[in-house]
Amino acid sequence: MDQVSGNKITRALLYLSGVSVSFEGFRAINNLSLTIDHGEMRAIIGPNGAGKTTMMDIITGKTRPDEGDVLYNDGNVDLTQLDETSIANLGIGRKFQKPTVFEQHTVEDNLLLSLKADRGVWPNLFWRTTEAHRERIDEILEITKLTAHRSRMAGALSHGQKQWLEIGMLLGQDPKLLLVDEPVAGMTDAETAQTADLLRDIAKDHSVVVVEHDMDFVRALDVKVTVLHEGSVLAEGRLDQVTSDERVIEVYLGR
Repeated sequence: MDQVSGNKITRALLYLSGVSVSFEGFRAINNLSLTIDHGEMRAIIGPNGAGKTTMMDIITGKTRPDEGDVLYNDGNVDLTQLDETSIANLGIGRKFQKPTVFEQHTVEDNLLLSLKADRGVWPNLFWRTTEAHRERIDEILEITKLTAHRSRMAGALSHGQKQWLEIGMLLGQDPKLLLVDEPVAGMTDAETAQTADLLRDIAKDHSVVVVEHDMDFVRALDVKVTVLHEGSVLAEGRLDQVTSDERVIEVYLGR
Protein backbone atom coordinates (compact mmCIF):
# COMPACT_ATOMS: atom_id res chain seq x y z
CA MET A 1 0.00 0.00 0.00
CA ASP A 2 1.21 3.49 -0.80
CA GLN A 3 2.08 5.76 2.10
CA VAL A 4 0.91 9.34 1.96
CA SER A 5 2.90 12.12 3.65
CA GLY A 6 1.06 15.37 3.09
CA ASN A 7 0.44 15.16 -0.65
CA LYS A 8 3.42 12.87 -1.27
CA ILE A 9 3.04 9.28 -2.40
CA THR A 10 6.01 6.93 -2.72
CA ARG A 11 6.84 3.30 -3.25
CA ALA A 12 10.57 3.99 -3.01
CA LEU A 13 12.95 2.56 -0.43
CA LEU A 14 14.24 6.07 0.35
CA TYR A 15 12.37 9.29 -0.45
CA LEU A 16 13.61 12.80 0.28
CA SER A 17 11.47 15.76 -0.72
CA GLY A 18 11.93 19.46 -0.01
CA VAL A 19 14.64 18.77 2.58
CA SER A 20 16.56 21.76 3.94
CA VAL A 21 18.87 22.32 6.88
CA SER A 22 20.98 25.29 7.96
CA PHE A 23 23.91 25.60 10.36
CA GLU A 24 24.52 29.06 11.83
CA GLY A 25 22.97 30.72 8.81
CA PHE A 26 24.65 28.48 6.22
CA ARG A 27 22.15 26.47 4.17
CA ALA A 28 23.92 23.11 3.85
CA ILE A 29 20.94 21.33 2.28
CA ASN A 30 18.59 23.40 0.16
CA ASN A 31 15.23 21.96 -0.95
CA LEU A 32 16.80 18.58 -1.72
CA SER A 33 14.67 15.92 -3.38
CA LEU A 34 16.00 12.44 -4.07
CA THR A 35 14.50 8.97 -4.56
CA ILE A 36 16.30 5.62 -4.22
CA ASP A 37 14.38 2.58 -5.39
CA HIS A 38 14.42 -0.91 -3.93
CA GLY A 39 17.46 -2.76 -5.29
CA GLU A 40 19.03 0.36 -6.82
CA MET A 41 22.66 1.47 -6.64
CA ARG A 42 23.17 5.23 -7.03
CA ALA A 43 26.37 7.26 -7.23
CA ILE A 44 26.44 10.73 -5.66
CA ILE A 45 29.07 13.19 -6.88
CA GLY A 46 29.70 16.90 -6.45
CA PRO A 47 32.24 19.45 -5.26
CA ASN A 48 33.38 19.76 -1.66
CA GLY A 49 30.67 21.50 0.35
CA ALA A 50 27.89 20.29 -1.96
CA GLY A 51 26.04 18.68 0.95
CA LYS A 52 26.87 15.01 0.37
CA THR A 53 27.92 14.27 3.95
CA THR A 54 25.06 16.30 5.43
CA MET A 55 22.62 14.38 3.24
CA MET A 56 23.89 11.10 4.69
CA ASP A 57 23.78 12.60 8.20
CA ILE A 58 20.09 13.39 7.67
CA ILE A 59 19.28 9.91 6.34
CA THR A 60 21.00 8.22 9.29
CA GLY A 61 19.52 10.49 11.97
CA LYS A 62 22.72 12.30 12.92
CA THR A 63 21.22 15.58 11.71
CA ARG A 64 17.54 16.53 11.82
CA PRO A 65 16.37 18.64 8.86
CA ASP A 66 14.64 21.97 9.36
CA GLU A 67 11.96 20.99 6.87
CA GLY A 68 11.05 18.36 4.31
CA ASP A 69 10.15 14.67 4.11
CA VAL A 70 12.64 11.83 4.69
CA LEU A 71 10.68 8.60 4.23
CA TYR A 72 11.90 5.00 4.21
CA ASN A 73 10.57 1.62 3.10
CA ASP A 74 7.68 2.58 0.81
CA GLY A 75 7.08 5.68 2.89
CA ASN A 76 6.07 3.67 5.94
CA VAL A 77 8.76 5.20 8.18
CA ASP A 78 9.46 8.89 8.82
CA LEU A 79 13.20 8.95 9.50
CA THR A 80 13.08 12.47 10.90
CA GLN A 81 11.29 11.11 13.97
CA LEU A 82 13.94 8.50 14.82
CA ASP A 83 17.39 8.50 16.41
CA GLU A 84 20.55 6.99 14.88
CA THR A 85 20.25 3.63 16.64
CA SER A 86 16.64 3.14 15.61
CA ILE A 87 17.47 3.98 12.00
CA ALA A 88 20.39 1.55 11.97
CA ASN A 89 18.13 -1.17 13.38
CA LEU A 90 15.68 -0.54 10.53
CA GLY A 91 18.33 -1.64 8.04
CA ILE A 92 20.25 1.50 7.03
CA GLY A 93 24.00 0.96 7.30
CA ARG A 94 26.67 3.61 6.81
CA LYS A 95 30.32 3.24 5.97
CA PHE A 96 32.51 6.29 6.54
CA GLN A 97 35.53 7.15 4.38
CA LYS A 98 38.12 5.99 6.93
CA PRO A 99 37.76 2.28 7.72
CA THR A 100 36.93 1.49 11.34
CA VAL A 101 37.70 -2.11 12.25
CA PHE A 102 38.85 -3.87 15.42
CA GLU A 103 42.52 -4.09 14.49
CA GLN A 104 43.53 -6.38 17.39
CA HIS A 105 40.94 -8.99 16.37
CA THR A 106 40.92 -11.38 13.43
CA VAL A 107 38.92 -10.75 10.28
CA GLU A 108 36.56 -13.55 11.30
CA ASP A 109 36.05 -12.11 14.78
CA ASN A 110 35.32 -8.67 13.32
CA LEU A 111 32.56 -10.20 11.24
CA LEU A 112 31.27 -12.24 14.16
CA LEU A 113 30.99 -9.11 16.29
CA SER A 114 29.06 -7.36 13.52
CA LEU A 115 26.35 -9.98 13.01
CA LYS A 116 22.83 -8.78 13.62
CA ALA A 117 21.67 -10.05 17.02
CA ASP A 118 20.00 -9.04 20.26
CA ARG A 119 22.73 -7.05 22.08
CA GLY A 120 21.02 -6.94 25.48
CA VAL A 121 22.91 -7.95 28.62
CA TRP A 122 21.47 -11.47 29.01
CA PRO A 123 21.67 -12.46 25.33
CA ASN A 124 25.31 -11.34 25.30
CA LEU A 125 26.17 -13.31 28.44
CA PHE A 126 24.82 -16.53 26.96
CA TRP A 127 25.58 -15.87 23.30
CA ARG A 128 27.05 -18.76 21.32
CA THR A 129 28.22 -19.01 17.74
CA THR A 130 25.76 -21.10 15.76
CA GLU A 131 26.06 -22.93 12.45
CA ALA A 132 23.95 -20.18 10.89
CA HIS A 133 26.46 -17.59 12.14
CA ARG A 134 29.37 -19.55 10.66
CA GLU A 135 27.57 -19.93 7.34
CA ARG A 136 26.83 -16.19 7.18
CA ILE A 137 30.47 -15.36 7.93
CA ASP A 138 31.57 -17.73 5.16
CA GLU A 139 29.19 -15.96 2.76
CA ILE A 140 30.49 -12.50 3.68
CA LEU A 141 34.13 -13.62 3.41
CA GLU A 142 33.38 -14.95 -0.08
CA ILE A 143 31.61 -11.74 -1.14
CA THR A 144 34.44 -9.52 0.14
CA LYS A 145 37.17 -11.82 -1.20
CA LEU A 146 38.67 -12.13 2.29
CA THR A 147 38.30 -15.89 2.78
CA ALA A 148 42.06 -16.44 2.68
CA HIS A 149 42.50 -13.73 5.35
CA ARG A 150 39.90 -14.89 7.88
CA SER A 151 42.50 -15.69 10.57
CA ARG A 152 44.63 -12.57 10.04
CA MET A 153 44.54 -9.67 12.43
CA ALA A 154 42.50 -6.87 10.89
CA GLY A 155 45.32 -4.44 11.62
CA ALA A 156 47.60 -6.39 9.27
CA LEU A 157 45.30 -5.93 6.27
CA SER A 158 45.99 -3.48 3.48
CA HIS A 159 43.97 -0.28 3.33
CA GLY A 160 41.75 -1.72 0.63
CA GLN A 161 41.20 -4.95 2.53
CA LYS A 162 40.17 -2.99 5.63
CA GLN A 163 37.61 -1.15 3.52
CA TRP A 164 36.23 -4.48 2.27
CA LEU A 165 36.14 -5.85 5.81
CA GLU A 166 34.15 -2.86 7.02
CA ILE A 167 31.73 -3.29 4.12
CA GLY A 168 31.47 -6.95 5.15
CA MET A 169 30.73 -5.87 8.72
CA LEU A 170 27.90 -3.72 7.39
CA LEU A 171 26.56 -6.73 5.52
CA GLY A 172 26.61 -8.62 8.82
CA GLN A 173 23.91 -6.24 10.03
CA ASP A 174 21.69 -7.38 7.15
CA PRO A 175 20.89 -3.86 5.92
CA LYS A 176 18.39 -2.98 3.20
CA LEU A 177 20.29 0.20 2.34
CA LEU A 178 24.06 0.81 2.47
CA LEU A 179 25.49 4.34 2.43
CA VAL A 180 29.14 4.17 1.39
CA ASP A 181 31.36 7.26 1.61
CA GLU A 182 34.36 7.47 -0.77
CA PRO A 183 35.18 3.75 -0.60
CA VAL A 184 38.19 3.87 -2.95
CA ALA A 185 40.05 6.85 -1.48
CA GLY A 186 43.70 5.79 -1.07
CA MET A 187 43.29 2.50 -2.92
CA THR A 188 45.49 1.09 -5.65
CA ASP A 189 44.05 0.73 -9.16
CA ALA A 190 43.61 -3.01 -8.61
CA GLU A 191 41.82 -2.48 -5.28
CA THR A 192 39.61 0.16 -6.88
CA ALA A 193 38.54 -2.24 -9.63
CA GLN A 194 37.85 -4.97 -7.08
CA THR A 195 35.77 -2.57 -4.97
CA ALA A 196 33.62 -1.76 -8.00
CA ASP A 197 33.06 -5.50 -8.49
CA LEU A 198 32.24 -5.89 -4.79
CA LEU A 199 29.64 -3.11 -4.74
CA ARG A 200 28.01 -4.33 -7.95
CA ASP A 201 27.75 -7.77 -6.36
CA ILE A 202 26.24 -6.36 -3.16
CA ALA A 203 23.76 -4.30 -5.20
CA LYS A 204 22.18 -7.50 -6.51
CA ASP A 205 20.51 -7.92 -3.10
CA HIS A 206 20.67 -4.47 -1.51
CA SER A 207 20.15 -0.81 -2.29
CA VAL A 208 23.45 1.08 -2.25
CA VAL A 209 24.28 4.80 -2.27
CA VAL A 210 27.93 5.55 -3.08
CA VAL A 211 29.47 8.99 -2.56
CA GLU A 212 32.67 9.26 -4.59
CA HIS A 213 35.01 11.69 -6.38
CA ASP A 214 36.87 9.13 -8.53
CA MET A 215 35.18 9.38 -11.95
CA ASP A 216 36.82 6.22 -13.29
CA PHE A 217 35.38 4.31 -10.33
CA VAL A 218 31.92 5.86 -10.83
CA ARG A 219 32.09 4.86 -14.49
CA ALA A 220 32.95 1.29 -13.49
CA LEU A 221 29.85 1.16 -11.27
CA ASP A 222 27.74 1.91 -14.37
CA VAL A 223 24.76 3.32 -12.46
CA LYS A 224 22.59 6.43 -12.36
CA VAL A 225 24.49 9.44 -11.04
CA THR A 226 23.18 12.36 -8.96
CA VAL A 227 25.23 15.58 -8.89
CA LEU A 228 24.82 17.73 -5.79
CA HIS A 229 25.70 21.42 -5.68
CA GLU A 230 25.00 23.89 -2.86
CA GLY A 231 22.76 21.39 -1.11
CA SER A 232 20.43 20.47 -3.97
CA VAL A 233 20.36 18.26 -7.07
CA LEU A 234 22.11 19.93 -10.01
CA ALA A 235 21.81 17.06 -12.50
CA GLU A 236 20.88 13.38 -12.70
CA GLY A 237 21.42 10.66 -15.28
CA ARG A 238 24.08 8.37 -16.66
CA LEU A 239 27.67 9.52 -16.10
CA ASP A 240 28.26 10.59 -19.71
CA GLN A 241 25.05 12.60 -19.59
CA VAL A 242 25.81 14.52 -16.39
CA THR A 243 29.50 15.09 -17.18
CA SER A 244 28.53 16.76 -20.47
CA ASP A 245 26.11 19.11 -18.68
CA GLU A 246 27.50 22.65 -18.88
CA ARG A 247 26.40 23.40 -15.30
CA VAL A 248 28.26 20.35 -13.95
CA ILE A 249 31.37 21.22 -15.94
CA GLU A 250 31.33 24.75 -14.57
CA VAL A 251 30.84 23.98 -10.88
CA TYR A 252 32.58 20.61 -10.53
CA LEU A 253 34.61 19.21 -13.41
CA GLY A 254 36.23 22.38 -14.75
CA ARG A 255 37.11 23.02 -18.37
